[in-house]
Amino acid sequence: MEKREIGAIFLSIIVIAIIVSAFQGLGRFLICLLFAAIIILVNVLGKKVAAYYLDSQIEFKLWEFERYWFKPKDHFKRPIPLGIILALVLGLVSLGYIKFMALMEFDVKPAVYRGVRRFGLYSFSEMSERHIGLIAFWGMIANLIIAIIAYLINLPELAKLNIYFMAYNIIPISNLDGTKILFGSKLLWVVSVAITIIALCYAFLL
Repeated sequence: MEKREIGAIFLSIIVIAIIVSAFQGLGRFLICLLFAAIIILVNVLGKKVAAYYLDSQIEFKLWEFERYWFKPKDHFKRPIPLGIILALVLGLVSLGYIKFMALMEFDVKPAVYRGVRRFGLYSFSEMSERHIGLIAFWGMIANLIIAIIAYLINLPELAKLNIYFMAYNIIPISNLDGTKILFGSKLLWVVSVAITIIALCYAFLL
């Protein structure tokens, strides 16, 4: 991993821990920090493994906002970390009730050996939107698996947080996972939404 990628993952874990703990003390923050680390790292691992099997490499970064209008010159000098800002502002305004967790996005590029396997040449081959959607989908499934395990071992809060993480990231806006899945396969996105809604229904009953 590059330093930027590690930094984005670390910062996302910290921010999620802050908004979930809602400033309820150090002990509560440390528990939420552990839960946030599990949520983020499981999602990262799920996508990294899926990318590996699709002969590609992915790099995580903060969900950022740069262009504010249509023309090429209509952009900020530096990207604004929109996910981080939304999470903190919504958490503060709602007094911790809204736990916005869509903080990261990822870029995909084919690995060198993808070109080797496909063509027998040392060159890159393109990744399709379907492949990218599958990578995002398996990240979501990884969180669903952890949610189920957390429920079975009597950690309902960890189960809920994984489901909330899935729900926010399945929204098809900007460059979030939901957009990647939707463009990759509309059917897969519908299936993802259905799974998330069912999981949310169970989460509200926990």
